[in-house]
Amino acid sequence: MTTGICAILLAAGAGSRFAGPGHKLRADVGGASVFGRSLAAVLASAIGPVLVVTGAEDLTADVEAVARTAPAGVTVSTVRNARWTAGMATSLRAGIDAAVKLGADVVIVGLADQPGIEPDAWRRLAQCGAELAVATYDGVRGHPVRIAQRWWPSLPDTGDEGARRLLREEAEIVREVACRGTPMDVDTTDDLARLRGPDPAERQRVGNPPKE
Repeated sequence: MTTGICAILLAAGAGSRFAGPGHKLRADVGGASVFGRSLAAVLASAIGPVLVVTGAEDLTADVEAVARTAPAGVTVSTVRNARWTAGMATSLRAGIDAAVKLGADVVIVGLADQPGIEPDAWRRLAQCGAELAVATYDGVRGHPVRIAQRWWPSLPDTGDEGARRLLREEAEIVREVACRGTPMDVDTTDDLARLRGPDPAERQRVGNPPKE
């Protein structure tokens, strides 16, 4: 486990674009929920304590269920963001405030609606050593994102933008870290169908939860 690093998984949104039954984070992908896979990946990476920021949905039971699979010594806590309707920035801020209380000096931030992100992506961001870093997939930026403590005051307090502007403004020092996995967001039922895959081989690949 890497000292001083805290993982933040943002899971506060209402998922209003998802037309399926229930919240999108509870949609099934190969026998596990979207949220369950996302959380299992960050836990399996074992980079440090994990903070799950919630808002629209009470995910306490979901967190507890997945936490049973965590490697020894890896802790996971739920942080309730009462201001989640004011945008993703408030959830990121809530996560960082909780990370401060844990004594972290680096946060690595991911999204709970990206179940194709692999543990190795979290691990590579933890090990890269940069103050600002972002995972890339086939050359395209995605999540997770690494943010060192000195940059936390520069993050927005409201709105639907997290670290994007900071990464743009500090482009000269941002390290891009090539990662494996599928960074697709599950925003709609069509996204879910694409993630599940059209063929048995792809469904089997996505259907295997992290076992690291």
